[in-house]
Amino acid sequence: MASLLCNARIQLTETLEKMQQGTLMRKVKSKSWKKQRFFKLQDDCMTIWYQSKRTGKIESAFSISDVETVREGHQSEVLQSLAEEFPPERCFTIVFYGRRGNLDLIAGTEEEAQCWVQGLRQLIEVATSMDQRERIDQWIRDWFQKADKNKDGRMNFKEVQRLLKMMNVDMNEDHALRLFQAADKSESGTLEGEEFVLFYKALTEREEVQSLFQEFSEDGKKLTLLELVDFLRQEQLEEEGTEELAMELIDKYEPSETARARHVLSADGFLMYLCSPEGSIFNPQHRALWQDMTQPLCHYFISSSHNTYLIEDQIRGQSSIEGYIRALKRGCRCLEVDCWDGPNGEPIVYHGHTFTSKIPFREVVSTLGKYAFQASDFPVILSLENHCSMEQQEVLAQQLKDILGEQLLTATTDGRVPTQLPSPEELKHKILLKGKKIGRLEDTLDGPGDEVPDVSDDDNGAEAEEERRRMKDRESLAQALSDCVVYCKNVSFRGFQEARNHSRPSEISSLSEAKARKLIRDAGNEFVRHNTWQLTRIYPSGMRTDSSNYSPQEMWNAGCQIVALNFQTAGMEMDLCDGLFNQNGHCGYVLKPPFMRDEGTLFNPSDPSTWQGPGPVTLTIQVISGQQLPKVANSKDGAIIDPLVRVEIHGVPADQAHQETKYIENNGELVVWGPTVLVPALSPTRACSALTGFNPHWDETLQFQLHVPQLALVRFVVEDYDKTSRNDFVGQFTLAFANIKPGYRHIHLLSKDGTGIPPSSLFVHIRITEPPGPEQD
Repeated sequence: MASLLCNARIQLTETLEKMQQGTLMRKVKSKSWKKQRFFKLQDDCMTIWYQSKRTGKIESAFSISDVETVREGHQSEVLQSLAEEFPPERCFTIVFYGRRGNLDLIAGTEEEAQCWVQGLRQLIEVATSMDQRERIDQWIRDWFQKADKNKDGRMNFKEVQRLLKMMNVDMNEDHALRLFQAADKSESGTLEGEEFVLFYKALTEREEVQSLFQEFSEDGKKLTLLELVDFLRQEQLEEEGTEELAMELIDKYEPSETARARHVLSADGFLMYLCSPEGSIFNPQHRALWQDMTQPLCHYFISSSHNTYLIEDQIRGQSSIEGYIRALKRGCRCLEVDCWDGPNGEPIVYHGHTFTSKIPFREVVSTLGKYAFQASDFPVILSLENHCSMEQQEVLAQQLKDILGEQLLTATTDGRVPTQLPSPEELKHKILLKGKKIGRLEDTLDGPGDEVPDVSDDDNGAEAEEERRRMKDRESLAQALSDCVVYCKNVSFRGFQEARNHSRPSEISSLSEAKARKLIRDAGNEFVRHNTWQLTRIYPSGMRTDSSNYSPQEMWNAGCQIVALNFQTAGMEMDLCDGLFNQNGHCGYVLKPPFMRDEGTLFNPSDPSTWQGPGPVTLTIQVISGQQLPKVANSKDGAIIDPLVRVEIHGVPADQAHQETKYIENNGELVVWGPTVLVPALSPTRACSALTGFNPHWDETLQFQLHVPQLALVRFVVEDYDKTSRNDFVGQFTLAFANIKPGYRHIHLLSKDGTGIPPSSLFVHIRITEPPGPEQD
């Protein structure tokens, strides 16, 4: 069974063998909570569990695929608080994907710590470099480990039945026994090794894919190179270099060396392609940096976080540098920091006048300097909420300069007064401070304006008013901190006309969500025009004490660039944010459509008469099937989900829409079959093995009209239907319409906090129909 249990790419080194023997370490949650736990790497080399030393009870287990990275030393607030008690050589932090809390550990010796740090890093590298087939093999191993209760490397029928329930499979006992007996080639009454693989293949047989394969295969056994080219052109709408693409897919996904040598694709290879990044609904070319990055900053949507320091709610939540690390690793490019006077002359960061915990400003800046450009090379904007005294403002400025050094932008890129904002390309690896500034940017460039200028009656008091503001700022703002603000000077919003009269691209206004909505409603086109030349930041209502979010879509519809969300709060709003910024190299900048970059634009998101173009685009989605859908968290043992799929369109008001498939009951009966399938290449088939929750079939077609597809996001949601209460969330995937690939595609589902849940997916067919162009004479 060892061949099944241990990943073939893992070399069992002395380090991994020691991890398999287990190590006693301290698990740390706070300065006072330090308890000994026994940590052990399992035989599959991909699972770690730990147990209490006192009770011997297994507390928890996690998969290596859940681990993002390992940090050595005192690289968490908890371990920093214990720096005097435990040396850094014995300390390390395991960081998980998503919003799961970190695991801080203290080993008994430096050697034990190094063993686990190096071993974990080796295993993480293997996990992150797995291809689709290896991920599925690992998934099989994970399930085998869970089901093999007596750990003898075999599974009897009772263990198989338990496995089916764990996997969310509702199958009658007779059918399960037939699959079991068919796979038990040795007739031993148990499954082991390749027998278990046979059982898994029978369990997950994809009839709908086999039907599609045979549609294009003359002999029903393989796709020749020309047959694969036909499929790619006719169904996947691949246009250029199709023969070269077909060759690449065969070389990459065909498991048989003989078939590869003959340039043919087997049914297994065809399925591997459809489940791969090339077979995904998300255009793989748009994963990389694909947009023009030389336009002014205001021409981009910018991934932005509100109250970045919080990892819980705004009243009693914990303030943590982890909030900054997580946001930056997700590609966030605008972070918020609330600064207040702290003890010993050191400014602190927290949500003022609440019970949230506090962190030193110095630590935030150090974290920013370290992580700012790990996920993206493009500029970071630090939005400073300054509540400090003059003395501690001087400290703020000094710490920013000392810690960030050359990263901190303290002058314009060319030393001149800007007529437009610089581009992300020009500002690569720079950190811009957003905050109040004494006087105008041109005063800084021309030399300090110490004297009050003469003001004539013809100036209508505008200059005098500006000077009064300048004098007031001097009384409350330290010059050193003011000098750190260059392109993002905070100004109060006094209307679009006044902003245009001053015409200073380096100024920025922050608006509450309610104020922004009013402006969109009352002056939608003016708002869009304003955002073509100046930055606008939107922030959540102060009433959102639970750190809930507003929909960012309505703000993006008006061209607002910095739409700040509570990154710590999962939900539809953050799904939209991830969906928009999941493209363009995950760099945190997405270029706005051309009609939102033109200062003379007529576009108003609420007024269809201002939209240019021949007419709406039709998006047709055939929801065919689901694969390996997970059980709902905290569901009862044996409970099987009743899955349905909802497709949501988020865009301008006229495009907002959603449609649902029927739900499939756990007895295998589809409540109502959907309408006639519009795509002729695939006839509707029932899942003969009745894998209702696990591999459900819908075969339903949904259709949408998109008037402004350039702003549309499409969200696919799988839910467990509940007739007595709210449906339970199963998984989702969101992407910009511009990133959709047509044809037969898999949608790889994400969990509530945006992390992958492989191999859970939906299989769909996508058709995009453009409106007819103007008739030719």
